Amino acid sequence: MADHGTPEYATAAGNDYSEHEGTYHLFTKLTFVSTLSLINFMVSFAIGGANGHWGLFTLGTLASIAGAAVGLASADGKPKLQFGLLAVLTLALIITS
Repeated sequence: MADHGTPEYATAAGNDYSEHEGTYHLFTKLTFVSTLSLINFMVSFAIGGANGHWGLFTLGTLASIAGAAVGLASADGKPKLQFGLLAVLTLALIITS
């Protein structure tokens, strides 16, 4: 049978809660930035593939990569540049359709 004593989580050897929080914040930032970057790329691909504007596709893809780099380098983890890029690319998709 298992021992049902009280767990000593806070005093366990090797417990590094601050490192755990840092890893969690990095994971959530990476997930958020990569999701927005993928959405931006897909909108760019729709502009190039469906509408034949491959120059806009290239610019959108390069801007998506740059926005992802800036988003990952940001201290607060909020890729504000990618939201603006998504708005511009969506507007370009509507205009070129």
